[in-house]
Amino acid sequence: MRVSVVVPLYNKSSTIQRTIRSILSQTMDDFEVIVVDDGSTDGSAELAREALGSRGVVFAQPNAGPGAARNKGVSEARGQYVAFLDGDDEWLPNYLEESLKALEVKEQAAHITVCGYLEYPEGVSKEEMWRQRGLTEGIFLIDNASNPRDVVVLLAYLSPCTTVMRRDLFLRCGGFFEKGCRYGEDAYLMLRVMLHTPVYVRLTPLVAYHREDSGLSANLQNVRPIEPFLVNPEEFLEGCPESLRKVTTKVLTLRAYKTACVLGFWSQSKRAREILLRFLTFPPLSSPLLLPAILASTPLADVVGATLRYIRYCRGRRLRYFR
Repeated sequence: MRVSVVVPLYNKSSTIQRTIRSILSQTMDDFEVIVVDDGSTDGSAELAREALGSRGVVFAQPNAGPGAARNKGVSEARGQYVAFLDGDDEWLPNYLEESLKALEVKEQAAHITVCGYLEYPEGVSKEEMWRQRGLTEGIFLIDNASNPRDVVVLLAYLSPCTTVMRRDLFLRCGGFFEKGCRYGEDAYLMLRVMLHTPVYVRLTPLVAYHREDSGLSANLQNVRPIEPFLVNPEEFLEGCPESLRKVTTKVLTLRAYKTACVLGFWSQSKRAREILLRFLTFPPLSSPLLLPAILASTPLADVVGATLRYIRYCRGRRLRYFR
């Protein structure tokens, strides 16, 4: 068995059959499909079984979050490689074939590969956006000379639905973060993976990411939880190679700056200040986000954040009115 495809499923009755059809339509067929129903209450599991037929299996567990569901799937997997697809997204037909070609050509260098995506409902490729952010195709290897900003950009690009990796690498890195985590469990794993192996980066879009059906849209309406590697950086750094701790700390600091800015937007200056002070050094790590992060951690941010959210709300209502 070459690939085990793991699908975490929670209340996706309107999209899960579309997702499974995209898997079963792949141009290669040496794979198994493992759906892990994470406590769905809308009949999603039954629809998944119907779409899979004899081509896969559905496991059920009490609701524990996407990281736990994916980890359960990998524990049941038999493939040399593991791939993940959420229950509201799709793969283009050649996704698995092209991913394995990339890994097997580059196997001596990289045990994980990532590709680009089309963002729906517009169906627009985001390749140019990532190029503008400095991402390039080829092998990406972290060392202590790496620019931490480049690492942050690649970390943001890495998504479970666009990556294929060796199963032994996944297990060696400990899988997705669990402990009741509902946000950032994937970034925790992906950064750990980046610290253990080069990444083969491709920008060609081979995944259809349905933002309109994603939980991300709901996340944007409220403040998101803080990523687990920022909540307990000491624990994360314990699993980091000693030679890469310096650059890893800088990466976490840049993520902390961004998180502080987000918290300030949601008028949570106290939490922004706590997260910023945890990572702020003297002299501070230079970043365009440093000053906004500092401002976001002051009481003024509570007023400014409320004002910005009100402006966004009014614009949203105006756009809906003129549709």
